[in-house]
Amino acid sequence: MLAQEIIRKKRDGEVLDATELQFLMRGLVDGKVSNAQAAAFAMAVYFNGMQLDERVALTVAMRDTGDVLTWDLDGPVVDKHSTGGVGDNVSLVLAPALAACGVYVPMISGRGLGHTGGTLDKLDSIPGYQTQPDVELLRKVTKDVGCAIIGQTAAIAPADKILYGIRDVTATVESVDLITASILSKKLAAGLDALVSDVKCGNGAFMTTQEDARELAESLVKVASGAGCKTSAIITDMNEPLASVAGNAVEVRNAVDFLTGTHIDNRLWDVTADLGAELLMLAGVVPNVGQGRDKISAAFTSGAAAERFGAMVSGLGGPTDFVENMLKYLPAAPVTREVYAKTKGFVQHIDTRGIGMAVIELGGGRRIASDTIDHSVGFSDLVGVGELLDGDEPIGVVHARSDADAEAAAQTLQDAMKIGDDVLRPKPLIREYIAYDND
Repeated sequence: MLAQEIIRKKRDGEVLDATELQFLMRGLVDGKVSNAQAAAFAMAVYFNGMQLDERVALTVAMRDTGDVLTWDLDGPVVDKHSTGGVGDNVSLVLAPALAACGVYVPMISGRGLGHTGGTLDKLDSIPGYQTQPDVELLRKVTKDVGCAIIGQTAAIAPADKILYGIRDVTATVESVDLITASILSKKLAAGLDALVSDVKCGNGAFMTTQEDARELAESLVKVASGAGCKTSAIITDMNEPLASVAGNAVEVRNAVDFLTGTHIDNRLWDVTADLGAELLMLAGVVPNVGQGRDKISAAFTSGAAAERFGAMVSGLGGPTDFVENMLKYLPAAPVTREVYAKTKGFVQHIDTRGIGMAVIELGGGRRIASDTIDHSVGFSDLVGVGELLDGDEPIGVVHARSDADAEAAAQTLQDAMKIGDDVLRPKPLIREYIAYDND
């Protein structure tokens, strides 16, 4: 079998079979398929697309280039994926809540991409927390605690890591076929029984329109289901930050406040409850999403989810008393400044992407891959669409490392808020459900 002949087939719009895709992906890892050939393959897929069976075969082929975990546990193994947004710290609160409901969550997460925050970057603000543990520690914490949020290891879907790097520099990232395989090859390597995807749409999402979000959501559901994992998706709004924060340490603090009931952002609660309910139903823990929401809610209000989060942090090397004393451990920015709107009125529109980019400018994200992140910076106490600003309440608080940085970020936040006299209702938070289909 020759790589160039497989590439030629896809270049000419033909359908590739599982054996051919396995040959390409294994060859990419073994060095028998060159980066140039992988780039040509990606470009051929970008222009000609793939049929559903091809997407499934590519996903499985990429998954099988590394370790595929198996589990011997007394409950189902589940996970959640998000396409990324601003103020999206759902993973930090959902994983321990699910664990408290009797399922196991070995959650393989990522770092920030573009203007969106990364779960691993947030967890890196916790001293000692290991986001890249070995498989043995992942297994132990998952079994003992019920959840472990970690990053992709070198042994998990190595073909994806190589191919993504090639796509990133060959203008082939924006392919639903390749995006689907990239996401799912990592998730399915965790040996899941069920998966739910949170596909964002809006000005703070990669998929700005609901139509584009639906295309990706349907692809994720069909391909994962075709690969043997029960999967559904929820399309959610990202026209404003999901929580009232954006950054790393500030989002961890917000998550702990949420888990302990100190402060709960309603939008964060609603998305988390719906994703959790979907997963519990898919995993067979509850017969319907209504009962799923009740169980997730009970996990939060009883304190069980907070307890699991604390145990996970401790199990992965963090402080044993982190939940009780998080301010002792989380880095704090040397400069904090309240920001006020330039005019009075109602918040009519928020440039969510602009806020995400402002976090990067503050040092809370990467301009290039080698950048070091300042985990202390960001925004807190952000207002939402529809809120009345009377001049007395700030639109947010900037956390910065210098007065100059704080001033620049304050200006960006002011510019990101469109204020007017009319009350505009926020767009629906939950846009659409893409259900699992076992046919």
